[in-house]
Amino acid sequence: MMTTTVGMEELQEKRKKYIPKGVSNGNLNVANYAKGATITDMDGKEWIDFAGAIGTLNVGHTHPKVTAAVKEQVDKFLHPGFNVMMYDGYINLAEKLCEITPGNFDKQALLLNSGAEAVENAIKVSRKYTGRQAVVSFVRGFHGRTNMTMSMTSKVKPYKFGFGPFAPEVYQAPYPYIYQKPAGLTDDEYVDLTIQNFKDFFVETVAPENVACVVMEPVQGEGGFIIPPKKFVQEVRDFCSEHGIVFVADEIQTGFGRTGKLFAMEHFDVVPDLVMVSKSLAAGLPLSGVVGRKEILDAANPGELGGTYAGSPVACAAALAVIDIIEEEDLLTKSELLGQKLEDKLQELRKKYEFVGDIRRLGSMVAVEIVDNQIDKNPDKARTGAITTYANENGLLLLSAGIKGNVVRFLAPLVTTDVELNKGLDILEDAFHNA
Repeated sequence: MMTTTVGMEELQEKRKKYIPKGVSNGNLNVANYAKGATITDMDGKEWIDFAGAIGTLNVGHTHPKVTAAVKEQVDKFLHPGFNVMMYDGYINLAEKLCEITPGNFDKQALLLNSGAEAVENAIKVSRKYTGRQAVVSFVRGFHGRTNMTMSMTSKVKPYKFGFGPFAPEVYQAPYPYIYQKPAGLTDDEYVDLTIQNFKDFFVETVAPENVACVVMEPVQGEGGFIIPPKKFVQEVRDFCSEHGIVFVADEIQTGFGRTGKLFAMEHFDVVPDLVMVSKSLAAGLPLSGVVGRKEILDAANPGELGGTYAGSPVACAAALAVIDIIEEEDLLTKSELLGQKLEDKLQELRKKYEFVGDIRRLGSMVAVEIVDNQIDKNPDKARTGAITTYANENGLLLLSAGIKGNVVRFLAPLVTTDVELNKGLDILEDAFHNA
């Protein structure tokens, strides 16, 4: 049944009154129904979704197999609490995650609620296993909004400003950004320089003997979809192995087919010790996990890991369905095809508009940098905001990213149809024209 405009306006007013402004909204309309890559609001207007709940909906909105799995589980029980009485969903999902993540060693999996909680627990077990305290993340990285994960995150505003003090023994290492490399250096020279800077970091800033773990996004998400060269990722992995440091892959945004592989680290021929998963794992239900070497995860004693709602049986049911869907519908192939179509459109726009800078893509994890011009490459945050605002006022859910707020990022569901995609691209083209 349709709800009148007054109903939506009333909800918008209630949102202002009862919900803190610190909870941002890219789109001020109210969802009523969603399917695939289309959301219908309370006025019946359709919105093409290129945001995917910030990368949470790789299998799309309300996939029928996910919905059926959730309904079946809800009829059985909602939450015995795994720490009180076990249930099969948690155990079966843990087994499945151990099977599908990179690495042929013995693994275990810990299930939790959110991406930030997965990061926190990966650090906990790394510290317990190594007996060390220091944590290394990377410049431009984003890992969450808890105190520890804010400490690991680069972007001060809006994520850190005024919220300190932050957790101690957290350090940010250099991470390559080829589009903005210093003038006069070739790509290879710049990568070699960044690798040397990374190694110098462990002389100048923190000793490797004190480091429990290095946490890396294989593609930086909030940082602007920055894709590192394979050589850099492999050097970081080798450095960790040499110094007994746990190498942790933050696959929260990159996992479950987003990059055309099940996990992005597969592109770099690197096997992490621990992998953190969330977002598209459970098609929109809160669920996360830490998966990896058994000896690391098993270092904690009974009662030291877990949480009241960790590993919700309803979310586990959704996640098991998601993993089946990815294989049954060949979403890894679809991811690459979707990403190529997005890239093709952006390349067209780059020829038309001088403000379209670098276009980055791994699978369907796609971004475009908005700059003053293609020579100077100075970030243009205002124009980026104009593009996303126009889109969000005209039928397309679209997000920005980047330390300087000048990147448009695309996280459309992997099941997006050609009709949905073309509708979205038409609005996108209008947004660039009117920016």
